Amino acid sequence: MSNETSATTTRRGQAPRGERIADWADGRLGIYSLAKSNMRKIFPDHWSFMLGEVALYSFIIIILTGVYLTLFFHPSMAEVTYHGSYVPMQGIRMTQAFESTLDISFDVRGGLLIRQIHHWAALVFLAAMMVHMMRVFFTGAFRKPREVNWLFGFLLLVLGMFTGFTGYSLPDDLLSGTGVRFIEGVILAMPLVGSYLQFFIFGGEFPGHDIIPRFFTVHVLLLPGIMLGLLVAHLILVFYHKHTQFPGAGKTNNNVVGMPLLPVYMAKAGGFFFLVFGVISVIAAVASINPVWAIGPYRPDQVSTGAQPDWYMGFAEGLVRVMPGWEWNFWGHTLNFGVLIPILVFPLVLVAIAVYPFIESWVKGDKREHHILDRPRNVPTRTGFGVAWLVAYFVMLIGGGNDLWATHFHLSINSITWFVRIAFFVGPVLAFIATKRICLGLQRRDKDKVLHGRESGIIKRLPHGEFIEVHEPLDQEQLHLLTQHEQPAPLELGPEVDENGVERKLSRSQKLRAKLSKAYYGEDNVIPKATVEEYKEISSGHGHH
Repeated sequence: MSNETSATTTRRGQAPRGERIADWADGRLGIYSLAKSNMRKIFPDHWSFMLGEVALYSFIIIILTGVYLTLFFHPSMAEVTYHGSYVPMQGIRMTQAFESTLDISFDVRGGLLIRQIHHWAALVFLAAMMVHMMRVFFTGAFRKPREVNWLFGFLLLVLGMFTGFTGYSLPDDLLSGTGVRFIEGVILAMPLVGSYLQFFIFGGEFPGHDIIPRFFTVHVLLLPGIMLGLLVAHLILVFYHKHTQFPGAGKTNNNVVGMPLLPVYMAKAGGFFFLVFGVISVIAAVASINPVWAIGPYRPDQVSTGAQPDWYMGFAEGLVRVMPGWEWNFWGHTLNFGVLIPILVFPLVLVAIAVYPFIESWVKGDKREHHILDRPRNVPTRTGFGVAWLVAYFVMLIGGGNDLWATHFHLSINSITWFVRIAFFVGPVLAFIATKRICLGLQRRDKDKVLHGRESGIIKRLPHGEFIEVHEPLDQEQLHLLTQHEQPAPLELGPEVDENGVERKLSRSQKLRAKLSKAYYGEDNVIPKATVEEYKEISSGHGHH
């Protein structure tokens, strides 16, 4: 029996069929060598690394649900009279885009749940990307050799914002239509080219007949395609550069301490994907979002109070809302600075975020590779910049919802607007100063713990009557964590004259670089960490009680 079975499955002198197929595929695709070199790749284990996975899994959920929705959505601005199953809307004229959105919500099996999963996944995707980039920024994970990967992540965030905007504009309801009208006003405020751009994008006078089909193409094909390419490039670079890791015992720039990709990491990642999918599905099932049937179809002559964009566009909305309505009229042309200045500030802020890794590298003058992450307290200036940006962002979120703040808390909308105008300039400065002081205080505490140990809470009375608290010495792993960081010296310009008494010519960039370097690593910005000599001197005497 065994010989017959063997004869039916393999030929004499040949490998089994499965092995032959694997050899054939490996000879043409190089699968075996690729798997051998990458499937055992080590990844460190830390909860903050899961933020990027949340963004990745949310993007997958968006793609899956988006494909389902495209089967039933009609991206047309042709007007029809609604006769669907939602009785309150029957007999109302609307676009086919709005009608198909109602059909998806009330007539397609599972359509409303898929719609809400799609929308919630988009919000989670952008939130996860922003928090992930905050983790990368505060820990210095953007340093060489990962500057390009930082740019990829930044572009994913920006494209995600515009993809979200085009997506929530597709139903053509009163809320999204108001947002599109807002964008049209921003485009028209651009000098010289504004009216031409408006006609090019909308295909005529607002609202025209082309904007929804064009948004659909951009939302479904163009932006997701670019984002998918950036995402693949981002993941390839994560594989190519070994993963960053937090400082700890045994962790250096030359190794990675963690778990292999297969089978441990893949099993955990697969389970985490279904967990993310489940949580988003539960949120979508119990928390209504974008109920277009309660808002109604868009009409150019109507607008509702409380019209707000999704949170990720609130910064841009706030800039426009709180900007004074300044205008200049000359030569028959009008410059609307109330809109023009905000639309210039917004991309400038984004560009500053994108190029920050290159600025810090230039200031520091460090060309080495960095695979060990910084503790935010050990880089007070960078941490201060990050917190200052977050404060500016949240202040503008308040500005973007000034009408809701006014109605819900019974406040004057003018008072809120003036608060936002002042806080936008004052708040980040105060946040920067407070953050630096907190970081320096934490550095002092770390130095004290290294030299004197941890407070145990045990009170001891000395022979001469003095009461002291007993300190416990730190173990070697804790000492390494608190002392492993580098403290670069600030760049020095050197003497103003050379050895021959001739005045040295220094460029403005050299002077600026020296000042910025001092702001990062000068005496007022770093607490010198404990030295080996200080530690031995105290630990050998009565430093530890």
